[in-house]
Amino acid sequence: MPQETLLTAEGLKQLQDELEQLKTVGRKEAAEKIKVARSYGDLSENSEYDEAMSDQAKLEARISEIENMIKNAKIFDESSAGTKNVHIGSKVTITDSKKQKKEFRIVGFAQADPINGKISDECPVGKALMGHKVGDKVVVETPNGEVTYKITAISK
Repeated sequence: MPQETLLTAEGLKQLQDELEQLKTVGRKEAAEKIKVARSYGDLSENSEYDEAMSDQAKLEARISEIENMIKNAKIFDESSAGTKNVHIGSKVTITDSKKQKKEFRIVGFAQADPINGKISDECPVGKALMGHKVGDKVVVETPNGEVTYKITAISK
């Protein structure tokens, strides 16, 4: 059975937009690169052609990956979830033992973007926070040892 892809409605829309862009603009650009590379002659020693074909294969793999995520998507209804416990869609503020504050939005793995504060419910920190309440302390196993965080706020 295929793995469910847990997404917010916003995450599904982002995937659909990316898929549309890859199928239209991305495929057109890949075909153009192949056409230009072919014009250079002998394909057996044409590195531009090999690179263009490799890029096209990566593009098609990403299209297939997104199509599978969309096909197996389970939309998390953020409006029905409260702010009592951490769940997908929660905005969580935590502090570490040095009183450093961090803020994350918990999302499904397909939407994870740690640089922009979106962490997956499957990553160590996200997994540890799931289901906990404000005031709870959670322990996260990291490569450098255990880190304890205190949940200071949960919002939508």
